[in-house]
Amino acid sequence: MDLINQKEAKQKAKEEEKEEAQKEFTGTYRLLAVTACPTGIAHTYMAAEALEEKAKQMGITIKVETDGSSGTKNAPTAKEIEECEAIIVAADKNVEMVRFDGKPVIQVKVADGINKAEELINEALSGNAPIYHADHVSTTVESESDESVGRQIYKHLMNGVSHMLPFVIGGGILIALAFLFDDYTIDPSNFGKNTPLAAFFKTTGDTAFGFMLPILAGYISMSISDHPGLAVGFVGGALASQGNSGFLGALVAGFAAGYLMKGLRKLFDYLPDTFEGLKPVLLYPFFGLLLMALLMTFIINPPVAAINTALTNALNSMGGSSKVILGMLLGGMITVDMGGPINKAAYVFGTASIASGNYDIMAAVMIGGMVPPLAIALATFFFKNRFTEKEQQTTLTNIIMELSFITEGSIPFAASDPLHILPACVVGSIVGMFGLALLKKPLK
Repeated sequence: MDLINQKEAKQKAKEEEKEEAQKEFTGTYRLLAVTACPTGIAHTYMAAEALEEKAKQMGITIKVETDGSSGTKNAPTAKEIEECEAIIVAADKNVEMVRFDGKPVIQVKVADGINKAEELINEALSGNAPIYHADHVSTTVESESDESVGRQIYKHLMNGVSHMLPFVIGGGILIALAFLFDDYTIDPSNFGKNTPLAAFFKTTGDTAFGFMLPILAGYISMSISDHPGLAVGFVGGALASQGNSGFLGALVAGFAAGYLMKGLRKLFDYLPDTFEGLKPVLLYPFFGLLLMALLMTFIINPPVAAINTALTNALNSMGGSSKVILGMLLGGMITVDMGGPINKAAYVFGTASIASGNYDIMAAVMIGGMVPPLAIALATFFFKNRFTEKEQQTTLTNIIMELSFITEGSIPFAASDPLHILPACVVGSIVGMFGLALLKKPLK
């Protein structure tokens, strides 16, 4: 605890020093930047630090806003936005963009902020950055031509996943505690709720899990169509849960609700200005919820529920060896790009399996994500002569990240030596999953 407190105090002092320097700064920032990743934990701050350090080396003034899990920090003022030369948005989820209307803006994925900081700074100041034009009905990014359709879909999906994470993680830990403190012999059919303490944890965890699908669908929808899409997406996710279409249904509901509301907003633009006050409180909710209910009941739920049932039955029918092979594959996927699209695909599949009652799959995903930072921590502790002094100082940080299921702690090492670090981490995650299978039940 002393080591953790020292590390936190050092980081806090560094942040306070940075904030104080910005308060005293009376000049003009040449560059502004925004960094954001789906979970708001690792990539967000690594990209910010990379941009700040590279700008300092180049003698360029920069202010970086971080949209992390604890909220937005270091946001630029309207005056700073007006006076800056250009803006870099390194984000894998939607951020508030309307404030940058009319300014040169470069939009890239958050990983580019970490790995291509100098290139981004040079491009932003070259005078060739495209001018951003905001959609008048949205306060979030509306990428008209800079981003592919696939990239936009990925960002909308990650917006839903990032808001869903606290419910999945917190609820999952509470459910695990329920099984830990329960007595299986009392009533095997009621395992998890046999004792009062276990029942308390299980009820709370199940309640948190109950919000998972509405939150996912609601924030995907909100990412697409801003605030009017939130309520419609929430209801779509709840209907997916009630209609047995599960995670896949909520996923479809989120996108359907978002584009439905986007269409209604454009349609209602033709109404007279006197209806403006009625739109958010009456027209959007009523027509949005009505159409969403019709879509879910008659179009989305029936086929998606059938697909979800088939997937659940397939997972349930898998033998021990088949599940181990699938787990090894997912363990490797979660590691191969450390927080990127393949990692998120494996995570989403694991979460979908939880919603279907298959917990083994998510266990494999979590083991895969925990191995790389643990491996780095052990390597920097036992083989100090192979690492720099700065790399050795990450041992404790990576242990904490491993315990928190944060794979990104190994990114700096993988970026500096990908040919050695990445394959080792992938193989380690696969072996870790195989070890989990042996611990759970010896293979025959």
